Amino acid sequence: MPYARHLLGQLEVREDVEVHLVVSTGARRVYAHEGGDLAELEARANVVYDPGDLSAAIASGSFRTAGMVVVPTSASTVGKLAAGIADNLLLRAAFVHLKERRPLVLVLRETPLPAVTLEALLKLARAGAVVLPASPGFYHRPKTIDDLLGFVSQRVLDHLGIEGDGARWEG
Repeated sequence: MPYARHLLGQLEVREDVEVHLVVSTGARRVYAHEGGDLAELEARANVVYDPGDLSAAIASGSFRTAGMVVVPTSASTVGKLAAGIADNLLLRAAFVHLKERRPLVLVLRETPLPAVTLEALLKLARAGAVVLPASPGFYHRPKTIDDLLGFVSQRVLDHLGIEGDGARWEG
């Protein structure tokens, strides 16, 4: 969840970006377990949706977006999405991005990865998703955890065509 918090922090300062947020039921449990304040997270978004609201605007291909990020994504979300299961708003919105050929970035945090998850990730990559593991680089010589989070956030923003203040390879 620190990756989500950091990315939202990068986006909330942008006046040209409107952030729509869905925090899945599972993510809510993980966030609470990690000591996060869900209200603080939600305050960083312009619009917050209930994960069970399949009639929300973002559930429709008619709702235009510049892209979607699932950060972090779980192996369960990856498996369901690869199978075409869209039984909650997060999955439905991600499915819409695949079908409309809009950017969908999946930031996977789980490790190790069993073959079934690798196969699902390959299927999603072939369908157009960007699989971006939460695996920060070290060539920018990070000094803080925030530096590591910034590296991953910058990679996500790069795939959405949005400028950020994270590290990039300058070699």
